[in-house]
Amino acid sequence: MLTIGNLALSFPCMLAPMAGVSDLPFRLIARAFGAPLAFTEMIDVNSLSHKDKRTLHMLSSTPDDRPLGIQLLGNDGEHILKALDVLGGHGFDLLDFNAACPAAKVVRKGKGAALLREPRKMRELLKVMVDHSKVPVTVKIRTGWDADLVNAREVALYAEDAGISALFIHGRTKTQGYSGTVDYRVIKEVKDALKIPVIASGDNISVPLIKKMFDETGCDGVAVARGSLGNPWIFREIIRFFQDGTYCEMPDVQERIAVMKTHLNLSVQHWGERRGVASFHKFFIWYTRGLRGMKLLRDRAIRLHRTDELLEAIEALKTYSSSLSFSIISLK
Repeated sequence: MLTIGNLALSFPCMLAPMAGVSDLPFRLIARAFGAPLAFTEMIDVNSLSHKDKRTLHMLSSTPDDRPLGIQLLGNDGEHILKALDVLGGHGFDLLDFNAACPAAKVVRKGKGAALLREPRKMRELLKVMVDHSKVPVTVKIRTGWDADLVNAREVALYAEDAGISALFIHGRTKTQGYSGTVDYRVIKEVKDALKIPVIASGDNISVPLIKKMFDETGCDGVAVARGSLGNPWIFREIIRFFQDGTYCEMPDVQERIAVMKTHLNLSVQHWGERRGVASFHKFFIWYTRGLRGMKLLRDRAIRLHRTDELLEAIEALKTYSSSLSFSIISLK
C-alpha cells in the first residue's frame, strides 16, 4: 500500500509519464496488467492555459483510466494558476510538477531540470500548486544538475517545505540524461531526509532491478517508464513477485499478438486511423524487441498506413512463435 495525500494505491508501483508515449491507449493497456496509477504525458502550463487543442486532447481519459495523475511543466506561477483553472473541468487524482526533464528545449526555457539550480523558485511554484489544487501535489526531481551539483537532498527539502504530498526522484543528474548508472545512494539520502513518501525511478526495467531499488534506497514506491515499453506485463510480474516471491512466465506469442491488436485498435479509436497507426509504429518495434529475425517485418510494419495492414503484420508474428524470447538485457 502506498498513500499519497488522500490517494491510496493498492500497490507501490506506477506508470511514469513519458512524452510522446503516455497517451490514453498506452495507459489503458498498462492498467489491464495491474498498473494502479498512471500519468498523462508531461503538459506545458503555457499551452494548457491557452487551451491548445492538442494539449487538451492529451487530457482525454475514461472511467477505466483512474486514478490518474497529470504532470505539469512550467516556471511561471501565473501560467500555473491559469492551467489549474483549465484543469478544473477534468477528472484527475494527482498533480505532479516536473523539475526533472533534461531535454535541451525544456531546460533553456528555465523549465524541467533547470529548476534544480533554483530550488527556492521551485518551492514557490510548488506552493502555488499546493495552495490552489484540490488533489495531492507531488514533484519529480533528479539527483542534481551534474556531477559537481548533486543537490537532490536540498532540493527535496525545499519541495517538502512547500507542502507537497510525495516526491519522485530519478536517480541520474540532468547532464546524464538517461545514460550512465543510477545513483541509489543519493535516492536513499533523499528518502532518509524526508517525512513524505519518496518514489524512485531510473532503470526500473525488470523485477530484480526494481527489488534492488527498494532494497538499496528504502523508497516507498517505484515508477516504471522504459521497462513498460512493449512490456506492459511488467506490472503483472511486479505484483506477483512482491505478493508471493514467484515470477510470472513471459507471455506467449498469442497473448503478445492479442495485446498488440488491442493496443492498435485503441490507438486508432483515440487518434483516428492515420495518426493512430503512425503512433503505433514505435510500439510495434517495442513489442517485438527480443524476437529474432524481426528486421524485415519491422521495416515493413513501420511503412504501413492502414489499420488492416498493420493488423496483418501483427498476425505474422505467429511465424516467430518457435523463437519467442524476451530479453531483459535488450531493454538496457
